[in-house]
Amino acid sequence: MKLNLRVWRQKNADAPGTMATYEVDGISPDMSFLEMLDTLNEDLILRGEEPVAFDHDCREGICGACSLVINGDAHGPERTTACQLHMRSFQDGDTIDVEPWRAAAFPVVRDLVVDRTAFDRIIQAGGYISAPTGSAPEAHATPVPKPDADRAFEHAECIGCGACVAACPNGSAMLFTSAKINHLSALPQGAPERETRVLDMVAAMDEEGFGGCTLTGECATACPKGIPLPSITAMNKEWLRANRKVRR
Repeated sequence: MKLNLRVWRQKNADAPGTMATYEVDGISPDMSFLEMLDTLNEDLILRGEEPVAFDHDCREGICGACSLVINGDAHGPERTTACQLHMRSFQDGDTIDVEPWRAAAFPVVRDLVVDRTAFDRIIQAGGYISAPTGSAPEAHATPVPKPDADRAFEHAECIGCGACVAACPNGSAMLFTSAKINHLSALPQGAPERETRVLDMVAAMDEEGFGGCTLTGECATACPKGIPLPSITAMNKEWLRANRKVRR
């Protein structure tokens, strides 16, 4: 395959950015999108040019590092991560635009790399449980009903990639935050911090400058792990319940 790439290039957070055009040839349909970018970077290095900076780690669709907007879609045309997107999703001769996440809370560091530590600070605000130290408890010491375990696992699948923020017209982080809150709220281990967790994490999310949620649904459509939109509604109910309790 021969492709025309239009890639966002930005030297640093303070420098202006622009789309640069490159041509890559010999691309196999079985390559992942990141392997295609590796091929581009090999060509650039051989020509004495600066390679394109982009985030990646596991390349197995688990870590959520591969944050790319491909032809206007977070992670590209398939509902998967960019590292698991294969070039057979495109046609020979296609022009492909590759950009970083676009959100005020995700400033560009360089090229396609953005700073997503805002997510870390939301987690630090309440994404944990209190657990006594000492020997490990028996596996069945705290029984969890199957529906609750399934609901917790559904939300635990969130990999924190930020596609929900990039896809949202408001740049909202509600789907990410709700996934982390609902994961722990569904389990008995998360009960002690249930009220403070939702209040603190939502407050941290607002402080980071993410946009407000208007339930357009783009976040759930773009989520590679299928976190459902009702997760946000469940979090809102948790927040209202906790807020009323605090006011008393």
